[in-house]
Amino acid sequence: MLSPREFASLMLLKDAADPMSLDSADLEALLECQHVTLEPLASGLQRPRVTDDGQLFLKAVARVLDDK
Repeated sequence: MLSPREFASLMLLKDAADPMSLDSADLEALLECQHVTLEPLASGLQRPRVTDDGQLFLKAVARVLDDK
């Protein structure tokens, strides 16, 4: 289960222009539940990216909220 802060971080990451500004503790939690992965860049840095599981999670939450 994600905390409200982790959930907000996942939503921000999905649309973020600068995903590197996310809180490292939130990023670690999202990595652990496999909603986010680190994508290697040509520069040698890694960029966080929402996984398919993360996308499905966000869609499921949106469906639940739409039903209310």
